[in-house]
Amino acid sequence: MAWIILFLAGLLEVGWAIGLKYTEGFTKPLPTILTGISIVASVVLLGIAVRTLPLGTAYAIWTGIGTVGTVILGIILFHEPATAVRLGCIALIIAGIAGLKLTA
Repeated sequence: MAWIILFLAGLLEVGWAIGLKYTEGFTKPLPTILTGISIVASVVLLGIAVRTLPLGTAYAIWTGIGTVGTVILGIILFHEPATAVRLGCIALIIAGIAGLKLTA
């Protein structure tokens, strides 16, 4: 169950990271509120997950999910470059996440 909670926390991290773009410097009320809720929910779920998961592993996986998801959505939503190097780096992060999961 802790892994599912951690995964949800990672997805919420993607949500708030993307939400930051839509707040336009915290000048738009609704995106700002939704982003704030996502930040709090993400950290709370991370806190719940680390009750049973190793802290370093959980934190690295949480940030990895957030990083990969944010980069992918940046490519899709904001037309950021999808170069071979960027995609290769995403693959390395995913490999690191998988390795940490397998050794936890």
